[in-house]
Amino acid sequence: MISRLENLPNGVVGFQASGKMSAEDYRDTVLPALTEAAGAGEVRFLLVVTDFDGMTGGALWEDLKVGVEHLRAWKRIALVTDLDWMAHVTSLFGWMTPGETKTFPLAGRDEAVAWVAG
Repeated sequence: MISRLENLPNGVVGFQASGKMSAEDYRDTVLPALTEAAGAGEVRFLLVVTDFDGMTGGALWEDLKVGVEHLRAWKRIALVTDLDWMAHVTSLFGWMTPGETKTFPLAGRDEAVAWVAG
């Protein structure tokens, strides 16, 4: 499940994710926000993950499409999680992601917001 985070600095789109991600999560929640941000010029993306039970095939496809459709608009992506494996995978493959990528622990959420907005 993905829900949009409110009260973030201008230009930052943020989401809280937990459980299993579905195609509907991306289509109904993430895509409209990213399309709006890309239309304004750039995407500064904050993702807070508390727990993760995988992604449906449709969710994986939507995730790939999100990155490609707005490839040049991505500026910064902040991943906030205490899931060590997720932070490790992000550090290994972050170079493949458009824009800058950085991970933060859950306790560092405020620092992540400041970084992604900067």
